[in-house]
Amino acid sequence: MNARADNEANESFEAVLRYIRDARGFDFTGYKRASLMRRVRHRMDQAGFSTFEEYLDTLQASPDEFSALFNTILINVTSFFRDPPAWDYVRDEVVPTLLAERRPNEAVRVWSAGCASGEEAYTLAMIFAEAMGVDDFRARVKIYATDVDEEALNEARAASYDAKAVEPVPAELLSRYFESVGGRYVFRKDLRRAVIFGRNDLVKDAPISRVDLLVCRNTLMYLNADTQRTVLGRLHFALAPRGVLFLGHAEMLLSHADRFTPLNLKYRIFHKVLTAGAQVDGIPAPCRSTLRPTRRGWRRSGISHSGPAPWRRSSSPAMTPSR
Repeated sequence: MNARADNEANESFEAVLRYIRDARGFDFTGYKRASLMRRVRHRMDQAGFSTFEEYLDTLQASPDEFSALFNTILINVTSFFRDPPAWDYVRDEVVPTLLAERRPNEAVRVWSAGCASGEEAYTLAMIFAEAMGVDDFRARVKIYATDVDEEALNEARAASYDAKAVEPVPAELLSRYFESVGGRYVFRKDLRRAVIFGRNDLVKDAPISRVDLLVCRNTLMYLNADTQRTVLGRLHFALAPRGVLFLGHAEMLLSHADRFTPLNLKYRIFHKVLTAGAQVDGIPAPCRSTLRPTRRGWRRSGISHSGPAPWRRSSSPAMTPSR
């Protein structure tokens, strides 16, 4: 393909993105062009189209084709306890330390950003319920789970999974937190009330605030550098002064040391950096957090944690709790 043809294809591709943004309200212009174009072409091949112009005509006439493209672009790949060693560290180090640093009745706010069909949000629910006990979990914890995909959010609210989906869940947790209904596994209704699902576009929507643990895995890697910087500013603002950010294995943040410092770089777990007088997107930061990394976790105000925490056995308008 010559340079002129390349330019024409790029212009036609940008026209597809503008249509998606203007007519459907989904702005993918901040995504990395190479991977985004590859996904759109993949869907075009499946649907039998060779040019972006032809495909744009079909998108304008077919809501079903738009849904198929949207799912191809987003690639909602998720699972319970995805990357088990990283979740083991969250269970054994992050959550016990987070709870130890808070008063017994203090609320805990968690955000699963890009939650897809809900497995990550319910993984968090199980970890916190095990660490605190079910009654304390229900009284204190709110897990906000967001995504741009309404269909995925509807699946997440239903909290119903087939046998293959729950294979990563340890047997004792499966029996404790899921009910078998018609050959499927449904997360406990009494605990689903603590998980609140809603639509949120990380690129353009306001973040949830005062978050103690923010899980945003395998999302930043698809964004270009400028959009990553914008999103990271919002995630930084979302976190409470003692907040922790948990990313995917391909996301490093090495160039954002002014905002985040690693607690465990291997598992992509970072601590929010706040300096007196600093600003995030024009918003003053109140103070510097006194948390500091240690070999096995982190320490603040003389409180430290080491060693694994055993599993404990126990008998907004757009944001809606799972039913």
